[in-house]
Parts: sequence; structure tokens; C-alpha cells
Amino acid sequence: MSWESYLVFIVTTGVVCATPGPAALLAITQGISNGLRHSYWAIAGIALANIMYFALSATGVAALIVASSTLFSVIKWAGVAYLFYLGVSTVTSRSSAMTVTQDPEVRVQGVRAFWQAVVVELSNPKALLYFVALLPQFINPTQAIGRQMLIYGLSCAVLDLSVYSLYAWLGSKTKRFTANAAFVKTSNRTSGGLLMIAGALMAMVKRVAH
Repeated sequence: MSWESYLVFIVTTGVVCATPGPAALLAITQGISNGLRHSYWAIAGIALANIMYFALSATGVAALIVASSTLFSVIKWAGVAYLFYLGVSTVTSRSSAMTVTQDPEVRVQGVRAFWQAVVVELSNPKALLYFVALLPQFINPTQAIGRQMLIYGLSCAVLDLSVYSLYAWLGSKTKRFTANAAFVKTSNRTSGGLLMIAGALMAMVKRVAH
């Protein structure tokens, strides 16, 4: 593994992490509702899900899933259904990690936010496809594979924590607006609509291998 290939990996993965999607929306919402410090439960959940996908890719299991029409379809449609469920819940201001609120009975934080974040990221087959398509390009078979996987895996985790912390911080800066009922209602409708759009786009994702 050369420094040049490592730098390309970091830049590429960083751009993918920073691209707005369900995980970024979740981090922003958690920042608005719970502040930066309490958002780390959700951020950790996103990072864990990506580490799981990374591990699957590193062991070759992810490639088998992508190659299998049935398994990939199950993952994809489960993700689509979950994003639509979260979208409807958010639009109607029901309790979910995506709902902007200051009501302690509706607000989701802590362990609940962690597990919802894990499910949101695992339900995104684009993350699975990304690691399957990207990771093998940076592995040097003439060097220690395990060491390379460890370095790339830890780097992904650090990038996830950094990028989604930034999103949560940006969300926390608008926290004062959550006292405004109109702002909360508009935010939830917008977030819910974006989640359902993400679900619709996810439904169009196809396998890399056929």
C-alpha cells in the first residue's frame, strides 16, 4: 500500500461520506433535536454499520451478496421499506431518530438513536456496493492483506465520525429554531419527503454483478 493510493482512498471515501443522504440527514436531525454531544449515539451507529459493510467486503461475503439476485433484492427492498416508514413517521412527527422535536416524549436519543442509525445505514445498499467496488482497487496482494484492511477500516471509521460530527454540529447550530412550531413542522415534512425520495432512488439501485 503506497501513500498515493492511501490518499486517493481517503479523498474518495471522504467525498462519499460527505455526500448528503439518509445518514447525513439523520446526523443533522439529531444535532437539531439533541445537540452535538447527544448526537454521538447516532453517529456511532452509522460508523458501526459501515464497519460491518467494510468487514463483509473484506471477507468477500459482500461480493457474494451483490452477486446473488435474491439476497441483494431482500436487502434493497427492506431498505426501501424502512426509509419510507421513517419518511412517513417524520412527516407526521411521530417518534423516530429523524424527527425534529424538543418534546422528550417524542425525541429519540441514546441507545434507540444508535440502533435506528445502524438500521438506516445498513438498509442502504449503496454503501454495500461502494465497498465491493472500491476496496479491492486499493489492496496490494504482494503486501500483508490484514494490515492493509486494518488501516483502511480504521480510516473509514475516523472519516465517518468526522464527517457526521460536522453534520451534527451544523444541525446543533439551528437548535434554537426548534422552539418555533412552524420551523419544526416544515423541517419534518422536508426531511420525511427527502427520506421517501431516497427510498425511491434506492429502489432503482441495481447490482454491480449479474
